[in-house]
Amino acid sequence: MSGWQLGDRTVNRLGFGTMRLKPETGVEVLRRAVELGVDHFDTAAFYGPANELLRAALAPYAPELVIATKVGPGVHPERGFYQAMTAAELRTQVEENLRGLGVDVLDVVNLRVGNADSLAERFGVLAELQKAGLIRQLGVSNVTTEQLEEARAIAPVVCVQNWYSVDRRDDDSLIDLCASYGIAYVPFASIADGVATEAAQAVAAAHGISAQQLRLAWTLHRSPNILAIPGTSKVAHLEQNVAAGAVQLTPAEVKSLE
Repeated sequence: MSGWQLGDRTVNRLGFGTMRLKPETGVEVLRRAVELGVDHFDTAAFYGPANELLRAALAPYAPELVIATKVGPGVHPERGFYQAMTAAELRTQVEENLRGLGVDVLDVVNLRVGNADSLAERFGVLAELQKAGLIRQLGVSNVTTEQLEEARAIAPVVCVQNWYSVDRRDDDSLIDLCASYGIAYVPFASIADGVATEAAQAVAAAHGISAQQLRLAWTLHRSPNILAIPGTSKVAHLEQNVAAGAVQLTPAEVKSLE
C-alpha cells in the first residue's frame, strides 16, 4: 500500500475505522489489520467498545501506529448523546479517550462539528490541550472549506475527515485544497452501498472484485492525499478491503465510474 503523510508521520493509505468493531471479534480483527500493514486507526470514545478493544489488541502500541480519535459528539449517562461545546466538556472527552486507549498523549484528535457555525472557540480549546501535551496533532471533521480555514488560522491541521464517496462528491474542491496544503483527506462512508451502475458492474467484473472493493479502489484513485478508513467486524471483509488497495484502475475505468 502506498503512503501519505498524516502530519509528521507517513501512514499507509488504507487504514481502519473502528466504529463497527464488536467485542467478540474486535481483537482478532485489529491484530490481523496490523499483520496486513494497516498503521492508521480511526476511533472515538463514543464508538462504544472501540478504544478498549484497541488497547486490548495493540497496547503497548508500536511506534509506527497512528491512532486518530475524535471529540465533539459524546454520550453521557444522564444527558444521552450530546455535542461538546464548552472547554470543560471537550477536555473531559479528551481525557476519556486517553483513559480508554491507555496512553498519555493522543496521536491525532479530530474536532467533529455538527453544523456550519464557527468552530474557533472549540478548536482553540484543543489547541491549548495540544500545548499542554495531551494531544500531538489536530484535525477537523464534518467541516466546510471556511471552517477548515478558520481552524488553520488557530493551529496546524493535519487531516480533514468528511463524508465522501463516488456517489457523494460535494468535497471534490476541498480534497484538492487539502492536497495543496499537504493535509490528508480521510473520507468516511466511502464504501456505503450506492447504486451499482452498469459501468461499475463491468469494471468490478473485469477486476474480479466486489462492488464495495471497487468503490474503495476508486476512492484511493481520486487523490494521493486520501487516507481511506473502511471498517468492519469481520476478518474476511478486512482482508477484502486491504486487497482493494492494490487494485489498479485505468483512467478510462475511473472516468466511466464518475
